[in-house]
Amino acid sequence: MFSKETYINRRAELKKLVKSGVIILFGNNESPNNYPANAYYPFRQDSTFLYYFGQQRDGLVGMIDVDNDTETLIGNDIDIEDIVWYGSVDSVSDLAAQVGVSDSAPMAALRTICNEALRQKRTIHFLPPYRYDIKLQIFDLLGIHPNQQKESASMELIQAVVKMRSVKTQEEIEEMERAAEIGYKMHTTAMKLIRPGVTEKYVAGQVDGIAHSYGAQVSFATIFSQHGEIMHGNPSLALLEAGRLALCDAGAETVNNYCSDNTRTMPVSGKYTQRQLEIYSIVEACHDMVLNVAKPGVKYMDCHFAVARLMTERLKELGLMKGDTEEAVHAGAHAMFLPHGLGHMMGMDVHDMENLDQINVGFDEETRPILDQFGTNCLRMGRRLEEGFVVTDEPGIYFIPALIDDWRKSGHCAEFLNFDLLETYKDFGGIRIEDDILITKGGCRFLGENRIPYHPQDVEAFMANNE
Repeated sequence: MFSKETYINRRAELKKLVKSGVIILFGNNESPNNYPANAYYPFRQDSTFLYYFGQQRDGLVGMIDVDNDTETLIGNDIDIEDIVWYGSVDSVSDLAAQVGVSDSAPMAALRTICNEALRQKRTIHFLPPYRYDIKLQIFDLLGIHPNQQKESASMELIQAVVKMRSVKTQEEIEEMERAAEIGYKMHTTAMKLIRPGVTEKYVAGQVDGIAHSYGAQVSFATIFSQHGEIMHGNPSLALLEAGRLALCDAGAETVNNYCSDNTRTMPVSGKYTQRQLEIYSIVEACHDMVLNVAKPGVKYMDCHFAVARLMTERLKELGLMKGDTEEAVHAGAHAMFLPHGLGHMMGMDVHDMENLDQINVGFDEETRPILDQFGTNCLRMGRRLEEGFVVTDEPGIYFIPALIDDWRKSGHCAEFLNFDLLETYKDFGGIRIEDDILITKGGCRFLGENRIPYHPQDVEAFMANNE
């Protein structure tokens, strides 16, 4: 938790931006695995509730009456039976005081607050819910069917939250630096363990354990696979094989719920083959180019397409692509190899605020994505960069057998692709290099004091020296 003043100031700014009405921010409840007492899933507070009210306890709701300048933390105190099993916790009024909220009330009061606001025809602002228990609670309180709640959510509140959470303060940056350091330990642990005969699940399990052992949790389900061409490749019981590549996409989330997200692609045998190096060097060049061009005022969409042009030029040198580079990128031919966007916003969520709809978070009126083109439809971030933004830089090249077959059969972008040569890469897998970058006054920088090795010679040297 940050200082009391941080949350007081955040709520005051939110009131200025929203201007009128009643704001209701729902915290999360426990999510049991298979019966109520088996809280197998670790409790994860809603990020926006946490941003403004700072408390990690389940079963809380924050209410801000903008017109009357009042704030209330709503929730029920736990009873003696819960204390027996889980120990004593602070009362709701104590929790409220810790974050500078003067009033608290039991959960039953929320219905009274909503009924009175509806009677007075006041606007009740809420964010798009993503958990079914909260959807049912909104239905019960406001009479809005779950199927209509996304459309009924307050755009004024969404825009205010995005405006505030997009720009990271110094204390938030420091928290993300802590997440980056845990991420460093996670990825270097993977590099130490990778060798033929070890299972994917074993390495991924050890990586996850690093996050938990430092008081954190993973910021998303760890991706670790020899099938790097699968974007979200879950670790399997398959044995790592000599000569193949292993892709590890993993991150940590601190106790204050700030995230890291990095990807490295490593040779199982400890040395990249020549063919692997040829592809790796292209991804490396694209990754490093972003570090030179990303700065305040630059559209991240422009960075994405600059990467697409560089990738196309380099793939033409290998004979995998052909034709005019600009025409190829305009047609989306590069998406054969890069079917996702260059990156996304980072913060309290690994895809920061994505529950508010990525169009609202990652784009503005001049950078709306082209939703009907393969690859471009997966852009998550295109808006102009500002000082204090944290975004991922994650180019990749993937050889997806089913996609190769599909495009070859349909003739899609055939004038820009060498399908005969692509056939010989169907067993290659995929390569991605990902880092989190902070946009600074004059450019950008990596987050984290320690740099996870990614230049091929550094990866090979680290693996050789840490066997």
